Amino acid sequence: MALAAALRPAQWTKNAVVVAPLLFALRATDPRSVARSALAVVAFCALASASYLANDLSDRERDRRHPVKRRRPIASGEVGARAAISVAALLGATGLAACGALGMWVLACGAGYLALQALYSGFLKEFPVLDVFAIAAGFVLRVLAGAAAISVPVSSWLYLCTLLLALFLALEKRRAELALLQGSANEHRAALAGYTLPFLDQLVSIVCACTVLAYALYTLAPETVEKFGGDRLKFTVPFVLFGIFRYLFLVHRCGDGGQPERVLLVDRTLQVDIAAWLAVVVWAIYVRR
Repeated sequence: MALAAALRPAQWTKNAVVVAPLLFALRATDPRSVARSALAVVAFCALASASYLANDLSDRERDRRHPVKRRRPIASGEVGARAAISVAALLGATGLAACGALGMWVLACGAGYLALQALYSGFLKEFPVLDVFAIAAGFVLRVLAGAAAISVPVSSWLYLCTLLLALFLALEKRRAELALLQGSANEHRAALAGYTLPFLDQLVSIVCACTVLAYALYTLAPETVEKFGGDRLKFTVPFVLFGIFRYLFLVHRCGDGGQPERVLLVDRTLQVDIAAWLAVVVWAIYVRR
């Protein structure tokens, strides 16, 4: 059980972005594309868990001084270093093999993702601002892999929306960590010493506005209207706005945000909003007039 927890299965929800190209490229009704997309998701779940194990192993001493992370299986001593290394190597090899089965470009994305995670664990997470861009790059690589798996291009809109939304989540995560740790923040993560709550709030405001604007413009862009045979995708914008507002409420008023995946799995209001958004998306782009 401890080893399973160390894989952080709750964070596999992040790999849902891998299927975004499948949905918006109108390939969700193609069985072969669905199967290839599903394999890409599995591959990135394996790669992500391998990187989590490696990161927790390198941070175990620091995590033991953290009020929350000290409960992680490796930091608490429930999972030993040898077991963590062995499982991480196995998952990394399995994930790369699955990526390779999907093609050279998917393999390149998978290898790039692992390299990025190694750089992040090694030193990128120590630099303010650069750390959140590294996190966002991981999401972009997931989307690129999802597109390559089904041989479709990644639109400029999907790239922008993925990058901006990932930056928003990463900045809110940093804000939650800073608010939790307060004066001892720099003892746990050097990058936090370069942040203040007002500074993070400014960055969140900028990225939040850009995210909503980019998505709204995408729904009304001429190429979007032409591709989907109408402008019905604009009716999904209120759900995006509500979801962002709800997340901001949970971070700023309820103290959540340090674990975005936990918010997604626990908050029923956000789950209903996402389900409603998905239903309207399917209606807007798959149900023809």
